[in-house]
Amino acid sequence: MTRSLLLLLALLLPGLLAAAEKPNIILVMTDDQGYGPVGRHGHPWIKTPNLDKLYDQSTRLTRFLVSPTCSPTRSALMTGRHPLKNGITHTILERERMALDATILPQVLKTAGYTSGIFGKWHLGDEEAYQPHKRGFGEVFIHGAGGIGQSYKCSCADVPGNKYFDPTIRHNGSFVKTKGYCTDLFFTAAMGWMKEAQKTKKPFFTYITTNAPHGPFIAPPSNTKRFTDLGFSAKTAGFYGMIENIDENIGRLMTKLAEWDLEKNTILIFMSDNGMTGGGSGRTGKPLGKDKNGKAMMMFNAGQKGLKGSADEGGVRVPFFIRWKGTLEAGRDISNVAAHIDLYPTLVELAGATIPEKQVEGRSFPPSSRIPNHPGLIATSSLKKPAGLPDPNQTTTNGRTSPSAATNTVSLTNSSSTCSQTLAKRTTSPPSTPKSWEKCALPMTNSGEKPVPSWSTKPPPCHQPSPSGWITKSSSLEKASQIGHLLNDSLACNAPALS
Repeated sequence: MTRSLLLLLALLLPGLLAAAEKPNIILVMTDDQGYGPVGRHGHPWIKTPNLDKLYDQSTRLTRFLVSPTCSPTRSALMTGRHPLKNGITHTILERERMALDATILPQVLKTAGYTSGIFGKWHLGDEEAYQPHKRGFGEVFIHGAGGIGQSYKCSCADVPGNKYFDPTIRHNGSFVKTKGYCTDLFFTAAMGWMKEAQKTKKPFFTYITTNAPHGPFIAPPSNTKRFTDLGFSAKTAGFYGMIENIDENIGRLMTKLAEWDLEKNTILIFMSDNGMTGGGSGRTGKPLGKDKNGKAMMMFNAGQKGLKGSADEGGVRVPFFIRWKGTLEAGRDISNVAAHIDLYPTLVELAGATIPEKQVEGRSFPPSSRIPNHPGLIATSSLKKPAGLPDPNQTTTNGRTSPSAATNTVSLTNSSSTCSQTLAKRTTSPPSTPKSWEKCALPMTNSGEKPVPSWSTKPPPCHQPSPSGWITKSSSLEKASQIGHLLNDSLACNAPALS
């Protein structure tokens, strides 16, 4: 085809050319991992060869900030605005429900021709109206509440008695019984869906949100053995084993993207939802075990103050690797402060969609002509901060106190690596408290089925108990088996093969 004809097509059919150039987007977010447990971040003994490889191939935002806990961060990613304005004031007690008036990321991407799927943890409302399949995601494969098996009275809840191995998962509105370890299942389901999605020639957004390494700290024996052999407790071996299992799955994902020739047209992002948890990571100054040379193995937090739940740097700074082969420079560090609220406008810009009016508070990473007074954090072409751009401030709360109480906040700026402590009161209130216990904590149910008061008191209506645990209707099992086609494995009844 001649150059003149290409130019003519560009003038006559800009929409078609733009659609062909739209990148796929994969966002992988781990739960409670934080910044420290990555080999390339200086961790002395964690083994993360695949994350290290992704680090080497990526542009790294080295001062990327989130909220101190998970639901606030997740809502900011989905809306581009601060968590309090999404009605998120906690992670439980119905204070984790994301405001229904928000236009969330998959809804906006859909207007640009994208199809979206979520695999893992949602944690932005278990009631039907708040569920991801009601909010723009076309493919949904999730657990409930803030963790597998988690439940609170009059609040969010997962399937009763759910476990990290062979969990019951909600797939597109139906409950399915799976076989395998949760993180392996989420990646397998995501890759199976992407394999099919690429055949449609439409761009896709894949949101892989592992519940690992959130507690309880349970990992496959193959991942915990090396730690227990070195004297780690079951809890700490579980935490670090979960991270090394995540690394294995990152490797599986990167292998498939290369095999499918999707690397140059796919943006791959890795991050965590908040700082490292103190529950499974160990205690400062206390040995976790000893290496083969007898040297004490200590908890590593990259020299930061604070952990998950803290507004200090260690509670809000997370890894942020973004790989777009052939477009973004590999091995480049960007030290500008960026935050969770900035990712929404960035991805919307790159997708060629329109940012909703009067919602987004973040700034797109690339220079933007669509957001007034928001010139962008970095220039995509040169990876340098545009001239005249002021250093941004990011303020957060610990998100764990009553709505009327003052909370510790931290303001982080480019001008200093230290944190200044201030006090700020919340500006919004959580959703109103139900008048009766019977009206709260409605579970995830199939459309048209009558909800029950709580998952923790009664099984979801689409389940029936059996000696082997919770099972679903056969139609749901047949449907579930179709999403394991990536490696010819069935998520419904057979353990996925780890290739």
